[in-house]
Amino acid sequence: MIWNNMAEKFIYPRSLAAPLLIAVLALGGCSTVTVGQKEAQTVNQQSKAGTNKTERIGGKEIADQLLAGEYERLYAQFSESLKSVVTLKDFRSMGQTFTQGIPSFKLLSSLRLNGYESLVWNEPHGSRGLTATIDDKGSIAGIQILDHPSYSATDHAYSKTKFSYPFQGDWLVYWGGNNRFLNYHYEYEQVRYAYDFVKVKDGFSYEGDPKLNQSYFAFDQPVLAPADGIVVEAMDGIPDNEPVGTMNEDQPAGNVVTLRQNNGEYSTMAHFKKGSIRVRKGDAVAAGQILGQCGNSGNSSEPHIHFQVATLMNNAMTTIPISFKDGKKPIRGDMAAGNKPK
Repeated sequence: MIWNNMAEKFIYPRSLAAPLLIAVLALGGCSTVTVGQKEAQTVNQQSKAGTNKTERIGGKEIADQLLAGEYERLYAQFSESLKSVVTLKDFRSMGQTFTQGIPSFKLLSSLRLNGYESLVWNEPHGSRGLTATIDDKGSIAGIQILDHPSYSATDHAYSKTKFSYPFQGDWLVYWGGNNRFLNYHYEYEQVRYAYDFVKVKDGFSYEGDPKLNQSYFAFDQPVLAPADGIVVEAMDGIPDNEPVGTMNEDQPAGNVVTLRQNNGEYSTMAHFKKGSIRVRKGDAVAAGQILGQCGNSGNSSEPHIHFQVATLMNNAMTTIPISFKDGKKPIRGDMAAGNKPK
């Protein structure tokens, strides 16, 4: 097994359910002040500033209202848990400091999942961003305003291999993109350009008891080889996390398959279902071949497919942006069209 020598160095360090419902305001690009936190499992028309002040603010209006200084209206819509950790005075002060000099925000992504709506905006130069999460009652459950680090040297260094998506049918991009609000992996060099995919139906990733893996539409779905390659790692035997929401931080990738493409690039799929992996080290596989079934092993908060591509640079494995066969560059909230297994 070569997992400890290679793949472990670039598999992502945290779970699918990064703290989306966390209110964080950065002060002038310096330190980050956390003013509230609440975690959720894989959560889930723009108007002008002159909207009637008695109306509730819609999710897509939040950025405009923040820039317009409507702190009282926004705060009135905060969830009770968020209000318990930040005062209106502090919210106004931090908001005024951070938004100074920003003429506008552009909406990049909107995702509705499991009763939550998550939105991401960027200011024109892309150096600062805003994200907000709205619950099913219309309350603002979380908000973040942060500086965006940029890694322009590698953001456009796409893989030479044209990869297919490692699944059948349409899946939701839960994490993907080149800023940390679109893709929480982006902060970490070893997983910067990784994707997390979940399967959804009618705005939900599960049906039934959310504590059971079998309730999730992704669970037990085939995971496909995204390109021709040689298996250099096939690790199995790690239990799927249950109840869903518990995670295995000691074996972060869980059950995993890594392929070496003929040009020296490596593709990794993680969190397979225990006992489902069909390939072994040294096997030659074809694009679209079933490698195993989607599971919830490792540092995973619910069944999903983690997919990343890496190359060897200066004797170290480095993740790189993925070139997809369909020519698209999917980001958080997009649907990706998968393949049929061979």
